Amino acid sequence: MASYTHEEFELSQKHEDILGERALLLLQMEAHYEQQKAKTKQQCLMSQAVKERNAQILKDLQNAEKNLQTKQLLHPDIINLETHYWASVERKLPEWKQYLPGKGQLPTGGFGNPGMKQALK
Repeated sequence: MASYTHEEFELSQKHEDILGERALLLLQMEAHYEQQKAKTKQQCLMSQAVKERNAQILKDLQNAEKNLQTKQLLHPDIINLETHYWASVERKLPEWKQYLPGKGQLPTGGFGNPGMKQALK
């Protein structure tokens, strides 16, 4: 009764092999589960960091927009000077058009303003 037949012995061996493979697969599944869990945790941390970064960028953009909207207006004297300057430039532009880059030489034939040389004498 204690003796196994050849067939029973083979079945017992197959059973042991199957149990060994099962144990190995369980270990592999556990390792894979731990890897997935670590990967998920890392993705969660990265996602949180991205959310914080985006919130900071949004806050910076809102502050920049607010600063642009509340930009201090220039003093009326500065605006007046700027207006007079551009009016002067527009008045003198026709006189200087021929001397613009590629159009010809400067009226002094060299450096400086011809009026400045006379003013210095």
